[in-house]
Amino acid sequence: MVILNGKDLDLKRLRAIACEGEDVAISPGGEARLRDSRRLVYDLVGQDTPVYGFNTGVGWNKDRHIAAAYFKNYNENLIRSHTLGIREEAPEAEVRAAMAIRLNCLLRGNTGIQPEIAFRYADFLNMKLHPAVPERGSVGEGDISILSHIGLAMIGEGEVIYEGVRMSSAEAHQKAGLSLITLGPKDGLAIVSSNAFGMAQAALVLADIYGLADQADLIYALSLEGLNGNTSPLDPKVHEARGMPGQSASAALVRSFIKGSYIYENDPEKPVQDPICFRSGVYVHGTLRDALDFVNKFAEIQMNSSDDNPCLLPEERRIISCSNFEVTSVAVGLEMLAISLSHVSRMSCYRMTKLGTPGFSRLPRFLTPDETLVHAFGAVQKSYASLDTEIRHLSNPSTADYIALAGEIEDHASNLPHIAQRLRRITDNMWYILGIEMMHAAQAITLRKRQNPNLKLAKPTEAAYELYRSAVPWYDNDRALSPDIEASYRLVKTGAMLKAARINIE
Repeated sequence: MVILNGKDLDLKRLRAIACEGEDVAISPGGEARLRDSRRLVYDLVGQDTPVYGFNTGVGWNKDRHIAAAYFKNYNENLIRSHTLGIREEAPEAEVRAAMAIRLNCLLRGNTGIQPEIAFRYADFLNMKLHPAVPERGSVGEGDISILSHIGLAMIGEGEVIYEGVRMSSAEAHQKAGLSLITLGPKDGLAIVSSNAFGMAQAALVLADIYGLADQADLIYALSLEGLNGNTSPLDPKVHEARGMPGQSASAALVRSFIKGSYIYENDPEKPVQDPICFRSGVYVHGTLRDALDFVNKFAEIQMNSSDDNPCLLPEERRIISCSNFEVTSVAVGLEMLAISLSHVSRMSCYRMTKLGTPGFSRLPRFLTPDETLVHAFGAVQKSYASLDTEIRHLSNPSTADYIALAGEIEDHASNLPHIAQRLRRITDNMWYILGIEMMHAAQAITLRKRQNPNLKLAKPTEAAYELYRSAVPWYDNDRALSPDIEASYRLVKTGAMLKAARINIE
Protein backbone atom coordinates (compact mmCIF):
# COMPACT_ATOMS: atom_id res chain seq x y z
CA MET A 1 0.00 0.00 0.00
CA VAL A 2 1.23 3.49 -0.87
CA ILE A 3 0.58 6.15 1.78
CA LEU A 4 -0.19 9.52 0.18
CA ASN A 5 0.51 12.70 2.12
CA GLY A 6 0.91 15.40 -0.52
CA LYS A 7 4.66 15.56 -0.07
CA ASP A 8 6.70 12.63 -1.36
CA LEU A 9 5.01 10.97 -4.34
CA ASP A 10 7.70 9.96 -6.84
CA LEU A 11 7.85 8.04 -10.11
CA LYS A 12 8.46 4.70 -8.41
CA ARG A 13 5.45 5.02 -6.07
CA LEU A 14 3.26 6.38 -8.85
CA ARG A 15 4.18 3.49 -11.13
CA ALA A 16 3.36 1.02 -8.35
CA ILE A 17 -0.13 2.53 -8.05
CA ALA A 18 -0.76 2.95 -11.76
CA CYS A 19 0.87 -0.09 -13.34
CA GLU A 20 1.06 -2.64 -10.54
CA GLY A 21 -2.35 -1.92 -8.96
CA GLU A 22 -1.04 -0.97 -5.51
CA ASP A 23 -3.68 0.31 -3.09
CA VAL A 24 -3.46 3.79 -1.59
CA ALA A 25 -4.18 5.24 1.84
CA ILE A 26 -4.48 8.84 2.99
CA SER A 27 -2.10 9.89 5.75
CA PRO A 28 -3.62 11.28 8.98
CA GLY A 29 -1.94 14.63 8.33
CA GLY A 30 -3.35 14.77 4.82
CA GLU A 31 -6.86 14.06 6.08
CA ALA A 32 -6.53 16.76 8.74
CA ARG A 33 -5.50 19.31 6.11
CA LEU A 34 -8.49 18.31 3.97
CA ARG A 35 -10.92 18.92 6.82
CA ASP A 36 -9.32 22.20 7.92
CA SER A 37 -9.37 23.63 4.41
CA ARG A 38 -13.00 22.59 3.89
CA ARG A 39 -14.08 24.43 7.02
CA LEU A 40 -12.38 27.54 5.67
CA VAL A 41 -14.31 27.17 2.40
CA TYR A 42 -17.62 27.33 4.25
CA ASP A 43 -16.43 30.28 6.32
CA LEU A 44 -15.59 32.19 3.16
CA VAL A 45 -18.85 31.24 1.47
CA GLY A 46 -20.77 32.33 4.57
CA GLN A 47 -19.27 35.78 4.25
CA ASP A 48 -20.70 35.96 0.71
CA THR A 49 -17.38 37.32 -0.56
CA PRO A 50 -16.98 36.74 -4.32
CA VAL A 51 -14.54 33.85 -4.65
CA TYR A 52 -13.68 32.38 -8.05
CA GLY A 53 -15.15 28.93 -8.46
CA PHE A 54 -16.82 29.02 -5.03
CA ASN A 55 -19.72 31.37 -5.51
CA THR A 56 -18.86 32.66 -8.98
CA GLY A 57 -18.68 31.05 -12.38
CA VAL A 58 -15.40 30.04 -13.99
CA GLY A 59 -13.48 31.22 -17.04
CA TRP A 60 -15.33 33.98 -18.92
CA ASN A 61 -18.29 33.41 -16.56
CA LYS A 62 -16.29 34.59 -13.54
CA ASP A 63 -18.65 37.58 -13.26
CA ARG A 64 -21.69 35.33 -12.66
CA HIS A 65 -22.78 35.02 -9.01
CA ILE A 66 -23.83 31.56 -7.76
CA ALA A 67 -26.26 31.50 -4.84
CA ALA A 68 -25.71 28.90 -2.09
CA ALA A 69 -29.01 27.18 -2.93
CA TYR A 70 -27.65 26.27 -6.36
CA PHE A 71 -24.21 24.97 -5.39
CA LYS A 72 -25.06 21.31 -6.10
CA ASN A 73 -26.76 21.99 -9.41
CA TYR A 74 -24.09 24.45 -10.53
CA ASN A 75 -21.16 22.14 -9.74
CA GLU A 76 -22.77 19.15 -11.43
CA ASN A 77 -23.49 21.24 -14.52
CA LEU A 78 -19.91 22.53 -14.50
CA ILE A 79 -18.70 18.95 -14.76
CA ARG A 80 -21.24 17.98 -17.42
CA SER A 81 -20.53 21.02 -19.57
CA HIS A 82 -16.79 20.44 -19.42
CA THR A 83 -16.91 16.72 -20.24
CA LEU A 84 -15.38 17.17 -23.67
CA GLY A 85 -12.75 14.50 -24.16
CA ILE A 86 -12.13 13.00 -27.59
CA ARG A 87 -11.04 9.40 -28.22
CA GLU A 88 -8.84 7.41 -28.06
CA GLU A 89 -9.32 6.48 -24.43
CA ALA A 90 -6.39 6.66 -22.07
CA PRO A 91 -5.07 3.33 -20.77
CA GLU A 92 -6.27 2.39 -17.30
CA ALA A 93 -2.75 2.84 -15.91
CA GLU A 94 -2.78 6.49 -16.95
CA VAL A 95 -6.24 7.02 -15.44
CA ARG A 96 -5.01 5.49 -12.18
CA ALA A 97 -1.96 7.72 -12.26
CA ALA A 98 -4.12 10.81 -12.83
CA MET A 99 -6.37 9.97 -9.88
CA ALA A 100 -3.38 9.26 -7.64
CA ILE A 101 -1.68 12.54 -8.54
CA ARG A 102 -4.85 14.56 -8.03
CA LEU A 103 -5.54 12.89 -4.70
CA ASN A 104 -1.98 13.48 -3.53
CA CYS A 105 -2.10 17.17 -4.44
CA LEU A 106 -5.47 17.62 -2.69
CA LEU A 107 -3.86 16.44 0.55
CA ARG A 108 -1.81 19.63 0.75
CA GLY A 109 -4.95 21.47 1.83
CA ASN A 110 -4.76 24.25 -0.78
CA THR A 111 -7.93 23.25 -2.64
CA GLY A 112 -10.79 23.23 -0.16
CA ILE A 113 -12.51 20.20 -1.66
CA GLN A 114 -14.85 18.19 0.55
CA PRO A 115 -12.93 15.29 2.11
CA GLU A 116 -15.46 12.76 0.80
CA ILE A 117 -14.31 13.45 -2.76
CA ALA A 118 -10.70 12.80 -1.82
CA PHE A 119 -11.80 9.55 -0.19
CA ARG A 120 -13.62 8.64 -3.39
CA TYR A 121 -10.40 8.91 -5.43
CA ALA A 122 -8.92 6.38 -3.00
CA ASP A 123 -12.04 4.17 -3.30
CA PHE A 124 -11.81 4.19 -7.09
CA LEU A 125 -8.12 3.25 -6.99
CA ASN A 126 -8.47 0.52 -4.36
CA MET A 127 -11.63 -0.99 -5.87
CA LYS A 128 -10.13 -0.90 -9.39
CA LEU A 129 -13.02 1.27 -10.55
CA HIS A 130 -11.61 3.31 -13.43
CA PRO A 131 -13.57 6.05 -15.23
CA ALA A 132 -13.47 5.85 -19.03
CA VAL A 133 -11.35 8.89 -19.93
CA PRO A 134 -10.67 10.03 -23.50
CA GLU A 135 -7.14 11.38 -23.78
CA ARG A 136 -7.55 14.25 -26.25
CA GLY A 137 -9.15 17.64 -25.68
CA SER A 138 -6.91 19.41 -23.14
CA VAL A 139 -4.61 22.32 -23.99
CA GLY A 140 -2.61 21.70 -20.83
CA GLU A 141 -3.72 24.75 -18.89
CA GLY A 142 -5.59 22.56 -16.42
CA ASP A 143 -7.00 19.37 -17.96
CA ILE A 144 -10.59 20.50 -17.46
CA SER A 145 -12.12 18.77 -20.46
CA ILE A 146 -10.44 15.45 -19.57
CA LEU A 147 -10.70 15.30 -15.78
CA SER A 148 -14.41 16.08 -16.02
CA HIS A 149 -14.88 12.46 -17.10
CA ILE A 150 -13.63 11.39 -13.65
CA GLY A 151 -15.98 13.88 -11.99
CA LEU A 152 -18.84 12.57 -14.11
CA ALA A 153 -18.18 9.07 -12.82
CA MET A 154 -18.25 10.35 -9.23
CA ILE A 155 -21.81 11.64 -9.64
CA GLY A 156 -22.95 8.38 -11.23
CA GLU A 157 -22.84 9.36 -14.89
CA GLY A 158 -20.70 8.24 -17.81
CA GLU A 159 -18.95 4.90 -18.11
CA VAL A 160 -16.29 3.14 -16.09
CA ILE A 161 -14.25 -0.04 -16.13
CA TYR A 162 -14.97 -1.96 -12.93
CA GLU A 163 -12.98 -5.12 -12.25
CA GLY A 164 -12.15 -5.29 -15.95
CA VAL A 165 -15.77 -4.92 -17.18
CA ARG A 166 -17.14 -1.80 -18.89
CA MET A 167 -20.43 -0.55 -17.44
CA SER A 168 -22.27 2.60 -16.46
CA SER A 169 -20.93 4.51 -13.48
CA ALA A 170 -24.30 4.12 -11.73
CA GLU A 171 -24.15 0.32 -12.08
CA ALA A 172 -20.55 0.21 -10.87
CA HIS A 173 -21.41 2.28 -7.80
CA GLN A 174 -24.21 -0.11 -6.99
CA LYS A 175 -22.03 -3.20 -7.44
CA ALA A 176 -19.22 -1.68 -5.37
CA GLY A 177 -21.58 -0.51 -2.61
CA LEU A 178 -20.62 3.15 -3.05
CA SER A 179 -22.98 6.10 -2.66
CA LEU A 180 -22.83 8.90 -5.21
CA ILE A 181 -20.96 12.09 -4.37
CA THR A 182 -23.04 15.23 -3.65
CA LEU A 183 -21.12 18.26 -4.85
CA GLY A 184 -20.86 21.51 -2.89
CA PRO A 185 -19.05 24.84 -3.31
CA LYS A 186 -15.72 24.65 -5.21
CA ASP A 187 -16.01 20.86 -5.67
CA GLY A 188 -16.63 20.87 -9.41
CA LEU A 189 -13.73 23.20 -10.09
CA ALA A 190 -11.48 21.26 -7.70
CA ILE A 191 -12.16 18.02 -9.58
CA VAL A 192 -11.66 19.35 -13.09
CA SER A 193 -9.14 22.19 -12.78
CA SER A 194 -5.81 20.41 -12.45
CA ASN A 195 -2.99 19.16 -14.66
CA ALA A 196 -3.17 15.69 -13.11
CA PHE A 197 -3.98 13.96 -16.39
CA GLY A 198 -1.18 15.47 -18.46
CA MET A 199 1.22 14.95 -15.57
CA ALA A 200 0.10 11.31 -15.26
CA GLN A 201 0.89 10.63 -18.90
CA ALA A 202 4.18 12.50 -18.60
CA ALA A 203 5.23 10.71 -15.41
CA LEU A 204 4.60 7.21 -16.73
CA VAL A 205 6.49 7.79 -19.96
CA LEU A 206 9.26 9.45 -17.94
CA ALA A 207 9.57 6.31 -15.83
CA ASP A 208 9.79 4.23 -19.03
CA ILE A 209 12.55 6.42 -20.46
CA TYR A 210 14.73 5.89 -17.40
CA GLY A 211 14.68 2.17 -18.21
CA LEU A 212 15.17 2.89 -21.90
CA ALA A 213 18.35 4.88 -21.19
CA ASP A 214 19.95 1.91 -19.41
CA GLN A 215 18.76 -0.46 -22.13
CA ALA A 216 20.25 1.80 -24.80
CA ASP A 217 23.62 1.66 -23.04
CA LEU A 218 23.51 -2.15 -22.94
CA ILE A 219 22.63 -2.50 -26.63
CA TYR A 220 25.28 0.06 -27.53
CA ALA A 221 27.79 -2.10 -25.60
CA LEU A 222 26.76 -5.16 -27.64
CA SER A 223 27.00 -3.18 -30.89
CA LEU A 224 30.48 -2.03 -29.87
CA GLU A 225 31.48 -5.67 -29.42
CA GLY A 226 29.83 -6.53 -32.74
CA LEU A 227 31.94 -3.83 -34.43
CA ASN A 228 35.12 -4.72 -32.52
CA GLY A 229 35.13 -1.02 -31.71
CA ASN A 230 37.43 1.28 -29.80
CA THR A 231 37.04 1.64 -26.03
CA SER A 232 39.06 4.85 -25.65
CA PRO A 233 35.92 7.07 -25.63
CA LEU A 234 34.84 5.21 -22.49
CA ASP A 235 37.98 6.02 -20.48
CA PRO A 236 36.87 7.46 -17.11
CA LYS A 237 39.58 10.15 -17.21
CA VAL A 238 38.14 11.51 -20.44
CA HIS A 239 34.74 11.97 -18.81
CA GLU A 240 36.28 13.36 -15.66
CA ALA A 241 37.89 16.06 -17.79
CA ARG A 242 34.55 16.84 -19.42
CA GLY A 243 32.51 16.89 -16.21
CA MET A 244 29.11 16.18 -17.75
CA PRO A 245 27.12 13.95 -15.36
CA GLY A 246 24.95 12.12 -17.89
CA GLN A 247 27.74 10.98 -20.19
CA SER A 248 29.85 9.95 -17.18
CA ALA A 249 26.98 7.77 -15.93
CA SER A 250 26.46 6.14 -19.33
CA ALA A 251 30.19 5.56 -19.80
CA ALA A 252 30.46 3.93 -16.38
CA LEU A 253 27.53 1.64 -17.13
CA VAL A 254 28.91 0.61 -20.53
CA ARG A 255 32.34 -0.07 -19.00
CA SER A 256 30.68 -2.36 -16.46
CA PHE A 257 28.93 -4.21 -19.30
CA ILE A 258 32.06 -4.82 -21.41
CA LYS A 259 34.67 -5.42 -18.70
CA GLY A 260 36.78 -8.38 -19.82
CA SER A 261 35.60 -8.25 -23.42
CA TYR A 262 37.83 -9.21 -26.36
CA ILE A 263 37.55 -5.65 -27.68
CA TYR A 264 40.11 -4.55 -25.08
CA GLU A 265 42.69 -6.81 -26.70
CA ASN A 266 45.32 -5.26 -28.96
CA ASP A 267 44.29 -5.39 -32.62
CA PRO A 268 46.71 -3.70 -35.06
CA GLU A 269 44.04 -3.66 -37.78
CA LYS A 270 41.57 -1.69 -35.66
CA PRO A 271 41.11 1.95 -36.81
CA VAL A 272 42.41 4.71 -34.55
CA GLN A 273 38.84 5.85 -33.95
CA ASP A 274 35.35 4.78 -34.95
CA PRO A 275 32.51 6.72 -36.62
CA ILE A 276 30.86 9.24 -34.32
CA CYS A 277 27.74 7.08 -33.92
CA PHE A 278 29.99 4.66 -32.00
CA ARG A 279 32.54 7.10 -30.64
CA SER A 280 29.90 9.43 -29.16
CA GLY A 281 27.36 6.79 -28.12
CA VAL A 282 27.61 7.33 -24.37
CA TYR A 283 27.90 11.08 -24.85
CA VAL A 284 24.55 11.32 -26.61
CA HIS A 285 22.98 8.84 -24.20
CA GLY A 286 24.30 11.12 -21.48
CA THR A 287 22.37 14.02 -22.95
CA LEU A 288 19.22 11.94 -22.53
CA ARG A 289 20.15 11.28 -18.89
CA ASP A 290 20.73 14.98 -18.23
CA ALA A 291 17.33 15.79 -19.73
CA LEU A 292 15.70 13.08 -17.62
CA ASP A 293 17.12 14.55 -14.42
CA PHE A 294 15.84 18.02 -15.37
CA VAL A 295 12.32 16.80 -16.09
CA ASN A 296 12.18 14.51 -13.06
CA LYS A 297 12.92 17.45 -10.77
CA PHE A 298 9.92 19.41 -12.01
CA ALA A 299 7.71 16.32 -12.32
CA GLU A 300 8.13 15.57 -8.62
CA ILE A 301 7.36 19.19 -7.75
CA GLN A 302 4.23 19.04 -9.89
CA MET A 303 3.03 15.77 -8.33
CA ASN A 304 3.40 17.17 -4.81
CA SER A 305 2.11 20.72 -5.10
CA SER A 306 -1.07 22.70 -5.59
CA ASP A 307 -1.93 23.64 -9.16
CA ASP A 308 -5.27 25.10 -8.07
CA ASN A 309 -6.72 28.44 -9.03
CA PRO A 310 -7.70 29.94 -6.67
CA CYS A 311 -5.20 28.73 -4.09
CA LEU A 312 -6.42 28.31 -0.52
CA LEU A 313 -4.01 29.43 2.23
CA PRO A 314 -5.49 27.90 5.42
CA GLU A 315 -2.91 29.34 7.83
CA GLU A 316 -3.71 32.87 6.63
CA ARG A 317 -7.42 32.18 6.06
CA ARG A 318 -7.11 33.58 2.57
CA ILE A 319 -7.83 32.43 -0.95
CA ILE A 320 -5.76 33.86 -3.79
CA SER A 321 -6.40 34.02 -7.51
CA CYS A 322 -3.28 32.75 -9.26
CA SER A 323 -1.85 30.83 -12.21
CA ASN A 324 -0.52 27.78 -10.38
CA PHE A 325 -1.95 25.69 -13.21
CA GLU A 326 1.03 26.67 -15.40
CA VAL A 327 3.10 23.59 -16.27
CA THR A 328 5.34 25.11 -18.92
CA SER A 329 8.51 23.92 -17.17
CA VAL A 330 7.35 20.31 -17.39
CA ALA A 331 6.07 20.67 -20.97
CA VAL A 332 9.27 22.29 -22.23
CA GLY A 333 11.29 19.65 -20.38
CA LEU A 334 9.38 16.86 -22.11
CA GLU A 335 10.14 18.44 -25.46
CA MET A 336 13.82 18.49 -24.51
CA LEU A 337 13.50 14.76 -23.80
CA ALA A 338 11.86 14.21 -27.19
CA ILE A 339 14.69 16.01 -28.97
CA SER A 340 17.26 14.05 -26.96
CA LEU A 341 15.58 10.79 -27.98
CA SER A 342 15.69 11.84 -31.62
CA HIS A 343 19.48 12.04 -31.29
CA VAL A 344 19.63 8.65 -29.57
CA SER A 345 17.47 7.22 -32.37
CA ARG A 346 19.61 8.58 -35.18
CA MET A 347 22.82 7.32 -33.56
CA SER A 348 21.30 3.85 -33.24
CA CYS A 349 20.25 3.88 -36.90
CA TYR A 350 23.73 4.86 -38.03
CA ARG A 351 25.30 2.15 -35.89
CA MET A 352 23.08 -0.44 -37.62
CA THR A 353 24.10 0.90 -41.02
CA LYS A 354 27.78 0.80 -40.09
CA LEU A 355 27.53 -2.77 -38.77
CA GLY A 356 26.13 -3.81 -42.16
CA THR A 357 28.90 -2.01 -44.07
CA PRO A 358 32.11 -4.09 -44.55
CA GLY A 359 34.32 -1.00 -44.72
CA PHE A 360 33.48 -0.27 -41.08
CA SER A 361 32.75 -3.69 -39.57
CA ARG A 362 35.03 -5.94 -41.63
CA LEU A 363 32.05 -8.29 -41.71
CA PRO A 364 29.96 -9.34 -44.74
CA ARG A 365 27.64 -6.81 -46.33
CA PHE A 366 24.27 -6.54 -44.54
CA LEU A 367 25.65 -9.08 -42.01
CA THR A 368 24.83 -11.95 -44.34
CA PRO A 369 26.09 -15.45 -43.51
CA ASP A 370 26.29 -16.17 -47.27
CA GLU A 371 26.94 -13.27 -49.65
CA THR A 372 25.72 -15.31 -52.63
CA LEU A 373 22.47 -16.76 -51.33
CA VAL A 374 21.27 -14.74 -48.31
CA HIS A 375 20.15 -11.09 -48.58
CA ALA A 376 20.07 -10.70 -44.77
CA PHE A 377 19.63 -7.19 -43.27
CA GLY A 378 19.69 -4.97 -46.36
CA ALA A 379 16.01 -4.06 -46.57
CA VAL A 380 15.46 -3.66 -42.81
CA GLN A 381 17.16 -0.28 -43.12
CA LYS A 382 13.89 1.03 -44.53
CA SER A 383 12.00 -0.04 -41.41
CA TYR A 384 14.23 1.67 -38.90
CA ALA A 385 14.58 4.73 -41.13
CA SER A 386 10.79 5.05 -41.15
CA LEU A 387 10.62 4.81 -37.35
CA ASP A 388 13.39 7.39 -37.02
CA THR A 389 11.53 9.76 -39.36
CA GLU A 390 8.45 9.53 -37.12
CA ILE A 391 10.57 10.34 -34.09
CA ARG A 392 12.08 13.41 -35.74
CA HIS A 393 8.63 14.65 -36.71
CA LEU A 394 7.16 14.01 -33.25
CA SER A 395 10.08 15.74 -31.53
CA ASN A 396 9.27 19.10 -33.11
CA PRO A 397 8.19 21.54 -30.35
CA SER A 398 4.50 22.29 -29.85
CA THR A 399 4.45 24.17 -26.54
CA ALA A 400 4.53 27.47 -28.39
CA ASP A 401 1.53 26.58 -30.57
CA TYR A 402 -1.76 27.70 -28.96
CA ILE A 403 -4.68 30.09 -29.42
CA ALA A 404 -6.52 32.38 -27.00
CA LEU A 405 -9.73 30.89 -25.56
CA ALA A 406 -12.68 31.74 -23.27
CA GLY A 407 -13.29 35.23 -24.59
CA GLU A 408 -9.52 35.58 -25.05
CA ILE A 409 -8.97 35.58 -21.28
CA GLU A 410 -7.12 32.27 -21.48
CA ASP A 411 -4.40 33.35 -23.90
CA HIS A 412 -1.64 30.92 -22.97
CA ALA A 413 -1.36 27.12 -23.00
CA SER A 414 1.33 24.46 -22.54
CA ASN A 415 -0.20 21.53 -24.49
CA LEU A 416 1.21 19.17 -21.85
CA PRO A 417 -1.05 16.14 -22.60
CA HIS A 418 -0.38 16.41 -26.34
CA ILE A 419 3.36 16.57 -25.73
CA ALA A 420 3.25 13.62 -23.33
CA GLN A 421 1.30 11.57 -25.87
CA ARG A 422 3.85 12.37 -28.58
CA LEU A 423 6.66 11.42 -26.24
CA ARG A 424 4.88 8.15 -25.48
CA ARG A 425 4.83 7.36 -29.22
CA ILE A 426 8.49 8.34 -29.57
CA THR A 427 9.39 6.03 -26.69
CA ASP A 428 7.53 3.13 -28.25
CA ASN A 429 9.33 3.72 -31.55
CA MET A 430 12.60 3.76 -29.62
CA TRP A 431 11.91 0.30 -28.18
CA TYR A 432 11.54 -0.93 -31.77
CA ILE A 433 14.71 0.80 -32.95
CA LEU A 434 16.73 -0.57 -30.03
CA GLY A 435 15.26 -4.00 -30.72
CA ILE A 436 16.37 -3.81 -34.36
CA GLU A 437 19.82 -2.60 -33.27
CA MET A 438 19.99 -5.64 -31.00
CA MET A 439 19.22 -7.81 -34.05
CA HIS A 440 22.24 -6.29 -35.81
CA ALA A 441 24.52 -6.48 -32.77
CA ALA A 442 23.63 -10.13 -32.15
CA GLN A 443 24.09 -11.02 -35.84
CA ALA A 444 27.48 -9.33 -35.89
CA ILE A 445 28.54 -11.14 -32.72
CA THR A 446 27.36 -14.49 -34.09
CA LEU A 447 29.36 -13.95 -37.28
CA ARG A 448 32.46 -13.11 -35.24
CA LYS A 449 31.94 -16.18 -33.06
CA ARG A 450 31.74 -18.33 -36.22
CA GLN A 451 35.00 -16.78 -37.41
CA ASN A 452 36.63 -17.28 -34.01
CA PRO A 453 34.99 -19.87 -31.71
CA ASN A 454 37.24 -18.67 -28.85
CA LEU A 455 35.91 -15.11 -29.04
CA LYS A 456 35.39 -13.81 -25.51
CA LEU A 457 32.53 -11.45 -24.81
CA ALA A 458 32.20 -9.73 -21.46
CA LYS A 459 30.12 -11.71 -18.96
CA PRO A 460 27.24 -9.16 -18.87
CA THR A 461 27.00 -8.85 -22.64
CA GLU A 462 27.37 -12.61 -23.08
CA ALA A 463 24.40 -13.13 -20.75
CA ALA A 464 22.32 -10.58 -22.66
CA TYR A 465 23.36 -12.09 -26.01
CA GLU A 466 22.46 -15.64 -24.94
CA LEU A 467 19.07 -14.51 -23.64
CA TYR A 468 18.41 -12.69 -26.89
CA ARG A 469 19.39 -15.73 -28.93
CA SER A 470 16.92 -17.85 -26.94
CA ALA A 471 14.15 -15.59 -28.28
CA VAL A 472 15.49 -14.72 -31.74
CA PRO A 473 17.66 -17.30 -33.56
CA TRP A 474 20.54 -16.12 -35.70
CA TYR A 475 19.75 -15.24 -39.29
CA ASP A 476 21.27 -18.11 -41.28
CA ASN A 477 18.75 -18.08 -44.16
CA ASP A 478 16.35 -15.47 -45.48
CA ARG A 479 13.05 -15.40 -43.62
CA ALA A 480 10.31 -12.91 -42.79
CA LEU A 481 11.87 -10.39 -40.43
CA SER A 482 8.69 -8.83 -39.02
CA PRO A 483 8.34 -11.60 -36.39
CA ASP A 484 12.00 -11.09 -35.41
CA ILE A 485 11.45 -7.34 -35.12
CA GLU A 486 8.40 -7.86 -32.92
CA ALA A 487 10.16 -10.44 -30.73
CA SER A 488 13.15 -8.11 -30.34
CA TYR A 489 10.87 -5.21 -29.43
CA ARG A 490 9.06 -7.24 -26.78
CA LEU A 491 12.26 -8.64 -25.26
CA VAL A 492 14.01 -5.28 -25.12
CA LYS A 493 10.95 -3.58 -23.63
CA THR A 494 10.69 -6.11 -20.79
CA GLY A 495 14.18 -5.24 -19.58
CA ALA A 496 15.02 -8.94 -19.22
CA MET A 497 18.36 -8.59 -21.03
CA LEU A 498 19.28 -5.65 -18.85
CA LYS A 499 18.52 -7.69 -15.74
CA ALA A 500 20.60 -10.61 -17.04
CA ALA A 501 23.52 -8.30 -17.81
CA ARG A 502 23.43 -6.60 -14.42
CA ILE A 503 23.44 -9.91 -12.56
CA ASN A 504 26.74 -10.70 -14.28
CA ILE A 505 28.52 -7.41 -13.62
CA GLU A 506 31.73 -8.07 -11.70
